Parts: sequence; structure tokens; C-alpha cells
Amino acid sequence: MVDRAYFDWNATAPLRQEARTAMASALTRVGNASSVHAEGRAARRLVEDARESVAGLVGAEARNVTFTSGATEANMLALTPALEVAGRNEPRDRLFVSAIEHPSVRCGGRFTADQVEELPVEGNGTCDLSALKIALKKAERPLVSVMLANNETGVIQPISEIAEIVHADRGVLHVDAVQGPGRIDCNIVALGADLLSISSHKLGGPQGAGALVRRGDVHVGEPLIKGGGQERGARAGTENVAAIAGFGAAAAAAKATDASRMAALRQRLETGIKSATPTAVIFGENVPRLPNTTLFTVPGLKAETAIIAFDLNGIAVSSGSACSSGKVQASHVLAAMGVESTLLRGAVRVSLGWSTTEVEVEQFLRTWNMLTGTLLKEKRGIAA
Repeated sequence: MVDRAYFDWNATAPLRQEARTAMASALTRVGNASSVHAEGRAARRLVEDARESVAGLVGAEARNVTFTSGATEANMLALTPALEVAGRNEPRDRLFVSAIEHPSVRCGGRFTADQVEELPVEGNGTCDLSALKIALKKAERPLVSVMLANNETGVIQPISEIAEIVHADRGVLHVDAVQGPGRIDCNIVALGADLLSISSHKLGGPQGAGALVRRGDVHVGEPLIKGGGQERGARAGTENVAAIAGFGAAAAAAKATDASRMAALRQRLETGIKSATPTAVIFGENVPRLPNTTLFTVPGLKAETAIIAFDLNGIAVSSGSACSSGKVQASHVLAAMGVESTLLRGAVRVSLGWSTTEVEVEQFLRTWNMLTGTLLKEKRGIAA
């Protein structure tokens, strides 16, 4: 049996032991977190402790954290015209999203299609700030959504600079920060974001939990899920106490990052790829990226074939986003970056995490060296 090496951390991270322990403990308890008796208060304590931990991870106040079923729901909750600023009802008249956003943002949330406009990105994957400035003149009260770091390329956006531009035009900024916590600094105040979405399972918590975090005096005026008034009226439904407890434990653990170690492993990985295949293209190579992410291709490579070949040899990688029902398709991120069509379907994403080892990186490189001849034979005109 081949020892498997997991290189798909941007899709989901393994469950941290701290989260597993917190969830197991929570599952032994009984009580609804909205009940006033002792059992209910104990459940509520677990939720509020987790809220403190999640808030601490992103430098927010605990009262500004709303738990959701994940980042997709958090994005949908945030992307609404019905926003309040400083206690005033100031509905947003237009939504601007970058062309490289996650599908849950690109769909426009609760805005109508004619209210949504995509913002272009530069060839290196960063937001075109000049285009942003021009676009903002089209709206009186804009909402802008730009991700902190791209899930495919790992390219980090200049969020604090974007925040200054948006706020200068009376705008509100939402940031999908799913890939940031535990890898790079993700302080909502330093970033200048008004609304920030994060996900539990990307940082070692359970799947099915996430949060929308607020900064300052921006409030979502219209809940996405209405009902019993949980989460201070922002999100109805009985809280998933065990998942939230696990989320909180993972958030506390994620505050201790090992970015420098991951960056060193990534450098070894990329050096090895280029050594074996000098024509390899590493997307976003010359701009700041997440320390754990490499998206690469080689002319002639087919991502689907490569992913299957890696899998059969004990290596888990992906072609980019894990949100397309298992389909390998051309990357909208690379298309937005202007990558030539011959490379769009050949990108392979390798993403590392806190438990990735040098041995696993070497295993990946040995496998890549072994597979390149087979994977690129069509390009070189060698018969199958």
C-alpha cells in the first residue's frame, strides 16, 4: 500500500486534534443553547467561548462574529443591498466583485444581476486598482467584495489599499478571507475590511461551520435565514454547538502559524518542479502569495490526467477550486488573468499545511519526475 501524501489543504484541512477533542466533549452534553436552564447555559457557554476564539483569530470583537454553516453562507449573508452604516439604513445600489472570486461571491449574493459588475485583475492575479477607482464612480453607495488570497493561485490582494479606495467613495468592503487565517496575518482592523468571511474547515475545524465578522458600525440589515432570532437576530436556527466548539478550538490553534516553514517547503517544491520541467509555469510567482500554495502547469499537461496519475501514486492534489462537484474544468481565475487558452486546462494546485513534511514534498517530486514522461508524451509526439 502506497503511503499517501495530502497536498489539497486549500480545499479542506485535516481536522486538528484540538477541534476533535472539543467536538467530542460537546457531543456528550445535552441542551439547546437558547434555553435558560443549566444545560442550555452550558451549551451557550461553548458557543460564546468559540465566538471569543474566532474573534481573536481575526482581531475582532466577539459580539461582531455571526456563526453560519460555512463561508458560502457567510458570503451570501454579507452580499446584500440591505446594509446599515452607523445606525443609518444605507442600502447599497451596486455590487462590484473581482473576476477571480469564489463562485459564491461571483453569483452576486442577494443583488440582482444588473446590479453586479466584475472588476478585472492584472496578469499577475492582483486586483486592477485603476479599474476599481473608475467603477466606483458608477454608484452612490457601492459594496465591493475582494478576496484576501486566491484559493487557486494563492495570490494575496492589497486589501488595505483597496479598503482606502472603497471608503473614499462611501463604499463598504467585504473580504472573503477563507484562505488567510493560520497562513498569513488576517486582522480585520489592519485590513480595513468592513465584513469578513471565514471558514472552519480551512483551518482545521469541522466542515459545516463558518462565520461572518463585522468591523465597526456596518450591520447586515436583512438576515438571510429568518426565524427564531438566534445569533442576535442575524442568523436564525438552532446553533450547531459541536461544530462551533470545534471551530473555536481550531481558531485558537491556528493563531500559532508556521508560515516560514511552509514557505520553505513551497520553495523546495517549486525548485524541484522547475528542475524536472524547465518549461513549468508557476502562476502568480512574482507577487505575494500564500506561503503554502503553488499553482503550476507545463505546456501540454492535462490537469485531469495529472490529478488521476498523482492519485494512483498516493498524492492528493487538485486542479484549483474544490467547489465544482468534482469536475476538472478551465479555471475562471486563470482566464481572468489573461492566461493563454492552451494552459487553462492544465493547471495543478499543490497546497501544504501545518503537518506537511519534507519527506512528503520529496515524495511529490519523485512522483512528478516519474510521471512527466508519460503525462507530456502527447506534447513530444511520442506514441502512447
